[in-house]
Amino acid sequence: MTATPVPLDEFPIHQAPVSMRYFGTTDRNVYDRCIMQCFEHSGETELITGLGVYPHLGVMDAYASVRRGSRQWSVRTSDALGTNRMEQFVGPIRFEVLEPLRRIRAICDAAEHGLSFDLTYEGAFPAIEEPRHVHRSADLVVLDACRFVQVGAWEGVVRVGDDEITVSDDGWSGARDRSWGIRPVGEATPPGRPAEGGAGFWWCWVPLRFEDFAIVVITQELPDGHRILNEAVRIFPEESGRPPEQLGWPEVDITYRSGTRHPERASIHLTDRDRKPLTLEIETRGFIALAVGCGYGGDPEWTHGQWKGREWVEASTYDLDDPAIRGRVPFSVIDHVAHATCDGAEGFGIFEHASIGRHDPSGFADVGAVAP
Repeated sequence: MTATPVPLDEFPIHQAPVSMRYFGTTDRNVYDRCIMQCFEHSGETELITGLGVYPHLGVMDAYASVRRGSRQWSVRTSDALGTNRMEQFVGPIRFEVLEPLRRIRAICDAAEHGLSFDLTYEGAFPAIEEPRHVHRSADLVVLDACRFVQVGAWEGVVRVGDDEITVSDDGWSGARDRSWGIRPVGEATPPGRPAEGGAGFWWCWVPLRFEDFAIVVITQELPDGHRILNEAVRIFPEESGRPPEQLGWPEVDITYRSGTRHPERASIHLTDRDRKPLTLEIETRGFIALAVGCGYGGDPEWTHGQWKGREWVEASTYDLDDPAIRGRVPFSVIDHVAHATCDGAEGFGIFEHASIGRHDPSGFADVGAVAP
């Protein structure tokens, strides 16, 4: 195939001496994708959607999922990757950048599958870049990524099942991130030498929107509790002129439901720049299971970056009370709607958490361990 330029090559944005159709690495696991959350403050309804590009796999895919009560509707789509990265759509799912870093339109036109929406997101506070995320298994880099995050508001309409839901800033909030780099995608590659000392994955990502500020906390720990990713920051309105404020080393205390690893509450202990303690108190209200139709973690039906053929669309409806489905939920990241308080202020956001396998600080010795 003759190499030809792509539309993005018209702009002075190159980061490597290659066309924008290529990455500056030959790693097969290169990716570039977004994830967006829209949720009712009560936790009754939660929507998640995203789109990903996998240049070295030749694949582009997207998904959308809505949970109401104990039912979850999911649509996933996949197709061959084209050359115009300015067009972000796969089948019935489309994203339009109306104003970079501020306003995004998200559309799912899959009414025949029981799910459709037309929503516009507007950032309530500036987007912020998170620390570079590097994770090694033994000496192999399995994840090396950059990410930005933002909290905001949604407006529009969601149709799911027989219901039409009006979404507005009154009683709803949103969050999103966009990340790119290297992470396991597509068909699994041979894992090599297994982890020693007991495998485990512990993760918290907590974007919260308050009236006068936003707070974002992100942490990842190894099975022994050693932290490999750490950030806590308070973000102020753009017009305030105040820079983001780092909030020290977050310590996270999670109260799990007895007999499970389902987080019911969490206290996150922070410190402002004047060394004043600052505590986030979080109550979870409903969740979306990312391993149920969204392609994350151990989702047995679909994984991001898999080649499924051209113009592939698939949909499923799940009963989260079904033991067969409920058994899948704990083995991936889960996005919980979060009600938060901080120094007298009330806020809402996402408490994204995973605790799988061994995690010594939590008292979990292996994959079967649960809270007393």
